[in-house]
Amino acid sequence: MNGVELFLLGRALMKLGEDALPEPPGGAGRYAGSARLVLIVASDIAAHPDSAVGEIASRTGLPQSQVSTAVARLKEAGSVVTAPDPADRRRVLVRQAAGVSDRVARVRAAGIEQALVAALGTEDPRQLREVTDALDVLARRLLPHAPQDPSPGAAR
Repeated sequence: MNGVELFLLGRALMKLGEDALPEPPGGAGRYAGSARLVLIVASDIAAHPDSAVGEIASRTGLPQSQVSTAVARLKEAGSVVTAPDPADRRRVLVRQAAGVSDRVARVRAAGIEQALVAALGTEDPRQLREVTDALDVLARRLLPHAPQDPSPGAAR
């Protein structure tokens, strides 16, 4: 695999992830922007609580208008809360909500099986398991928050 193939695989995985997410209430067409943008913004907010929209835009490279739209979607879903900046009352600071909203719980609980079937064009359980296992390995190795392999001899 080379860098181009890795990049294209990453794009395919992002599309697969988007396809696996449940539709928001009212349908996806209700909002401008994609789930990808919302997840990028949510990830930045989790890593940098109490950030202003402009700061999130600078870190993510997204236009401020797209960040504002994503924050509005996240706020409506109960995923984030906003508060005036005590240092500058014209700015609003964004942070993750303390609890998990129904929408967030549905997104976190959504499986990938249907999206995998659509992407692979098969319901063959062996192929689905092979791809799922490969994705599990990638997640454990590449995502900073994913649990690592259990120690040798540990029960699974």
